[in-house]
Amino acid sequence: MELKTPLYDAHVKAGGKIVPFAGYLLPVQYETGVIKEHMAVRTQAGLFDVSHMGEILCEGKDALANLQHILTNDFTNMVDGQARYSPMCNENGGTVDDLIVYKRADDHYFIVVNAANKDKDYQWMLAHQSGEVTFTDVSDQYGQIALQGPKAMEILRKLTTEESIPKKYYHAVFGAEVAGMPCIVSKTGYTGEDGVEIYLASDLAEKMWETLLEAGKEEGLIPCGLGARDTLRMEAAMPLYGHEMDDEVSPLETGLNFGVKMKKDEFIGKKAMEDRGTPKIERIGLKVTGRGIIREHQDLYAGDQKIGHTTSGTHCPYLGYPIAMALVDAGSVAIGNKVEADVRGRRVEAEVVQLPFYKRAK
Repeated sequence: MELKTPLYDAHVKAGGKIVPFAGYLLPVQYETGVIKEHMAVRTQAGLFDVSHMGEILCEGKDALANLQHILTNDFTNMVDGQARYSPMCNENGGTVDDLIVYKRADDHYFIVVNAANKDKDYQWMLAHQSGEVTFTDVSDQYGQIALQGPKAMEILRKLTTEESIPKKYYHAVFGAEVAGMPCIVSKTGYTGEDGVEIYLASDLAEKMWETLLEAGKEEGLIPCGLGARDTLRMEAAMPLYGHEMDDEVSPLETGLNFGVKMKKDEFIGKKAMEDRGTPKIERIGLKVTGRGIIREHQDLYAGDQKIGHTTSGTHCPYLGYPIAMALVDAGSVAIGNKVEADVRGRRVEAEVVQLPFYKRAK
C-alpha cells in the first residue's frame, strides 16, 4: 500500500505522472517533461515535493552523546541553526543511511533521513540509544518542499523577510514564516543550485505549494518531478543511498570522507573502517564518449580487466551528454583514462572525469 504525500492532489491536478517511489506515490514528471524541468532548475527555478523524506527528533540531556556514537560526523562544535551531513554506519563499517542533522538547541536536534530508509533508520537509532535521550519519528507531521534554482531566492523574498532566510549553506531558520505560514527554512540542496527547503505542517503544504508557484510565475518557476531530481543530483555528483553506498559500502569507499571523523572517540563502524585500512574501492565520474547511455549496475572495464561497476547513470540535459558514477578498484584508473561499460553485451566507451560534473558559477 503506497502512501500519499500531502501534495498528492496538487500533483494529480497539475498533470503529474504518478509512480510508486520509496513507499509513496510521487510525480516522476509533469507534462513539461524531465528535460524542461531540469533546465528550469539550472536556469530559472523548480519546485519539488520532498515530503516523503523522514524527520526524526533527537532530544534530551544526552542527545549530543547519542549523535556522536551513532553517526560518523562530529557534532560538538555546531551552532544553533547549523546543519551537518553525516553517514550512519553499521558495525561492519557499511552505510545504514546518509542523513542531515540540524541543531535546534544543545539538547534538541532535527534529523532528516532518506524516505526508503526512514523506518530502518528510526529502529537503528532506538536500538543504539543510551542515557537520557528520546528519538521521535515526526515524519507524518511535516510536508517538505524544495525551491531550487538561480531565481529561487528572488521568489522566496517576495513571500518572507530576511530573518526567515538562512544566511549560509547548511544552515536553517527554525522559527521562520513564509507567506504567513510558520515553517523551518533550510539551505542544504540536492540539485547543485541555490535554493531552500521549507518544512511545515502537513495540512499547510498544499497552500504553500500553490503560493510559491504563483509567486514564481514571472521567474519561470515550474513543478518538477523525481526524474529531474535524479538528473540534477547526478550532474552535481551527489551520492544517492542504494546506489553510491549501501549496507556493504563504507562512506570512505564512496568519497564521503568529509563526513567521517576518525579522530572522534568510539562510534559505530569506526573500528571496522580502521580494520579495513585504506579503502580498496573508490567512486569515479564518467563522461560517456561512445554511443549509448550507461546506467547503473553495469560492469566496467579498463582494457580486458574488470575494475568495478556503475552505480548511477543518465543523460544530462544541461551538460548535453550522458554521464555515470561508478565504484572501482582504488587506483585502477586516473582522470583522463578511457574505460568501457558492458551495456547488455555491448561495450560503450567513457572517459574518467573529475567530480562534480557540474558546478554552478557563484
